[in-house]
Amino acid sequence: MQGTRETSPAAAYTPTDRTVPTRSPERASYDKDLVHAILDEGHVCHLGFVRDGAPVVLPTLYGRVGERLYVHGSTGSRPLRMTGRTEPGLPVCLTVTLVDALVLARSAFHHSMNYRSVMVHGLAHDVTDPEEKRMALDALVDHVVAGRSRDSRPANKKELAATAVIRIDLDEVSAKLRTGGVNDEPEDLTLPHWAGVVPLRQGYGTPVPDADLAPGTEVPGYLDAR
Repeated sequence: MQGTRETSPAAAYTPTDRTVPTRSPERASYDKDLVHAILDEGHVCHLGFVRDGAPVVLPTLYGRVGERLYVHGSTGSRPLRMTGRTEPGLPVCLTVTLVDALVLARSAFHHSMNYRSVMVHGLAHDVTDPEEKRMALDALVDHVVAGRSRDSRPANKKELAATAVIRIDLDEVSAKLRTGGVNDEPEDLTLPHWAGVVPLRQGYGTPVPDADLAPGTEVPGYLDAR
């Protein structure tokens, strides 16, 4: 059983040659709400680009503001240096994947995973406007823990100068997902091997305070509630 999602054109991204899967296209979705939900739930993206004729993929944090993604890093990092000197922007492919369950079949061939993923194609642009840069960094912090940007010291001038931010518009985008159970062959159903779905859950442990925490500083509500 595979997950699919119908949506109206007004609430969807337009499919392109790069966003229509060649394998299992019925699992693809262009629903904006679904794409946003996956991006907002994830923590790490993989940013792919070409450097010196070879592909490079970097895992990094990101944040979403409306129809834009922001990625940050050191001003000395390769993709961020390349973005600043590439016109009309650095071609990139950004992906986010959430694994929801392991699907164990009777046959090795039909083992699978239930997942939700997003793929974004586009041009990465260097963020140079100071206000947009601050807003983007707040979004990155709040993406890690909602509300955290208001409960931490903002970056100072030196830190801002050492931090680069790139933005990628959500224009050429698709989601892909698998849901459901095992897809074994009929002739394998009587085999004496356990088959089924093993859900995977991401949770939060008890917050561990820093050794140098100022006396009287309590665990904030946005962490205590987790």
